[in-house]
Amino acid sequence: QVQLVESGGGLVQAGGSLRLSCAASGIIFSINDMGWYRQAPGNQRELVAAITYGGSTNYGDSVKGRFTISRDNAKNTVYLQMNSLKPEDTAVYRCNVKSSRALEYWGQGTQVTVSS
Repeated sequence: QVQLVESGGGLVQAGGSLRLSCAASGIIFSINDMGWYRQAPGNQRELVAAITYGGSTNYGDSVKGRFTISRDNAKNTVYLQMNSLKPEDTAVYRCNVKSSRALEYWGQGTQVTVSS
């Protein structure tokens, strides 16, 4: 059974930091890209950051310079370090994993709330 277990969300004041983690298990095929998406009420889901197996990264424009994505391939875990958080970063953050055979998996989501 595939599981993506997310942790690290919560409430933080503007300017603060949070670190999200997502551990994947039960995926039979090799994991390629891992990433984070977010969705705030009334908004479309947007890419926050993604990272390939080899470590190449891609960030959404609104988080560049503030967020850092990383991964531990041995643990099938992806991390998102979020610094200088802003109220507009408030959203549900979901982990996304893409494996070979064009399979895709989603975490259940973790709430990040940034107060002003």
